[in-house]
Amino acid sequence: MLTVTNMLLHDIDEPDILHGNSLTRKVLDYTDEDKFDKILMNPPYGGTEKADIQRNFPADLADSETADLFMSVIMYRLRQNGRAAVVLPDGFLFGTDNTKTAIKKKLLEEFNLHTVIRLPGSVFAPYTGITTNLLFFDNTEPTAETWFYRLDMPEGYKHFSKTKPMKLEHFQPVMDWWQNRTEIEADGWPKAKCYTVAEIREGGYNLDLCGFPHEEEEILDPMDLIKNYQEHRRELNAEIDKVLEEITARLNEIEAKLT
Repeated sequence: MLTVTNMLLHDIDEPDILHGNSLTRKVLDYTDEDKFDKILMNPPYGGTEKADIQRNFPADLADSETADLFMSVIMYRLRQNGRAAVVLPDGFLFGTDNTKTAIKKKLLEEFNLHTVIRLPGSVFAPYTGITTNLLFFDNTEPTAETWFYRLDMPEGYKHFSKTKPMKLEHFQPVMDWWQNRTEIEADGWPKAKCYTVAEIREGGYNLDLCGFPHEEEEILDPMDLIKNYQEHRRELNAEIDKVLEEITARLNEIEAKLT
C-alpha cells in the first residue's frame, strides 16, 4: 500500500509493482539475465532473517542481518562493468564479525570500491536516527584504493527533521570534491582521505574511516525534552495530515477519470 501510494504521489497512475523478497532465491543460481548494469539501493537495515533465507547464500556470507544479505545480493546481481551505489549503516563499516568481514573482503577483492561518503546523522529523521553511508563501487577490477569523504552538517543546522530535511544542495561539497579529489583535514580530524586496500586489509577490513569527531552528548533538562518531543510530534502530525490530503486528492482525481 505504501509503495502504491508513493507511485501515485509521483504521478505514476499504473504502477507495475511486484511483491516479493529478493532474498528468497539462491544467489549462486543467478544468470546474466538476472543481472543489472546499474544498481541503486537503500536496503532495509536493523532487520533479521531466518535460517531458511540464510541458506540461499554461501556459508561464509550467510548472516541474519538483512542489510548484509542485500549487500551480497547486489554483488551477485551486478553485471560485468556495472556500477552500484548503496546506502548502508555504520554497523556494516565497523563490523568485524566473520560474516561482515567476508562480505567486505569479497567487495574489495572482486569489485572496485572507489568511494565511501560518510553522511551526517539524522539524514532520515524522523524515521530513523541510524547514521548511514553511501558506498560507490563497480564490477571492473579489484579495489586498489578507496576514497573516504565526510559530509558535515551544513551551516545553520544542528540536525535534519521533517521541516528541515536534507536537500540536494547540501551535497554540493561532495560534488565539488568529487571532481578534484584531495585529502582534507578539519579540526585535527581527517575529512577526506585515500586508503590503499593494503591499509584497509591491515585494519581488519574496518571501513569506519574519516568518521565524525566524537562530541559530548548534550543532556537536556526534562522539561526541554518534553518540549522537544511535543514539537516533533506536532511536526509529524502536520506532515501526516498533508500526506493524507494529497492521497485523498489524488484518489479523487483517479476516480473522476474512471467515471
